[in-house]
Amino acid sequence: MMNVFSVAFRVERPIWIACLFVLVLSIAIGIMYPATVSVNYYMQQLQIAAFVGILASGAMVVLLLGEIDLSMPWTATAAGMLACGVFSSGAAWANDGTAISAALLLGLAIGGLNAFGVAILRAPSMVWTLGVNAILLGLTVVYAGGYSPQTNASPLMRHLAVGRVFDVVPVASLVWMFVGGILVLVLRLTPLGAWIYAMGRSPRVAYLAGIRTRVVVFFAFLWAGLCSAVGGVLLSGYSGQAFQAMGDPMLLPSIAAVVVGGTKVTGGEGRYLGTVVGVLALTLLSNVLSLMQAPEALRLIIYGSTIILMLLVSRRAQAHQ
Repeated sequence: MMNVFSVAFRVERPIWIACLFVLVLSIAIGIMYPATVSVNYYMQQLQIAAFVGILASGAMVVLLLGEIDLSMPWTATAAGMLACGVFSSGAAWANDGTAISAALLLGLAIGGLNAFGVAILRAPSMVWTLGVNAILLGLTVVYAGGYSPQTNASPLMRHLAVGRVFDVVPVASLVWMFVGGILVLVLRLTPLGAWIYAMGRSPRVAYLAGIRTRVVVFFAFLWAGLCSAVGGVLLSGYSGQAFQAMGDPMLLPSIAAVVVGGTKVTGGEGRYLGTVVGVLALTLLSNVLSLMQAPEALRLIIYGSTIILMLLVSRRAQAHQ
């Protein structure tokens, strides 16, 4: 029995380390700020974590292929701007459904563009998606007629972002759970999931084995674009409006959470449970720094340094597996 637990610990060491970090942060919050600790407090943190978690769900699939999607921030921003713009347009067909559908279709279109560049044109994903991110920035400014925000998020967008089930469980966390559930089913129970891991380990071997590698790449980037759009819709609902660069703060934590959770940046290895724990760890870390009321510059330094330290520890744990 001890051997079983020992093997399990070695295999899942990065996840266990991230879990330990979450536990330490939770204890620290309880000791330093006991007045803030309550069910409502942790539900608020879960609500905030959901925004990062949904984007991380998209980032993880791309990272499993050994690729990266740096267009997520402005995909989320553009999707949120479009959803709010459609809903507030005053057109007869403008409603909750059309606003959110337009945002999701935009996310899929951007994901398809990224997949075309990486799978068909063989462009490096880092450079291609960064270029797409810049294009989206410019197009969003043109669409909005400047840098003014798009107001009037739809009632459904607001409910998905800030609503509570029985006044306790955040609706946003249920959306995250739904997105994560789909991803787990795909990765664990479908041939597509096996193909993703196989391509991440060796694209050439996967191709020689008959795996349709382009289909896998298209799925990964389409999924990432869709998750970014969902995140943009929720961010808009959370603030009641969509504004320029609202997705920028999501890039670092969404990718870092995936890597901290044990997913290799070179691809081929990673579990969604690790991503979930990584998201929770970084969310609690950000909250602790806010509670400390430290200057913004100091908070950024501590936040970035802690992420780097966690990444180094995670990489060392992976090397010992």
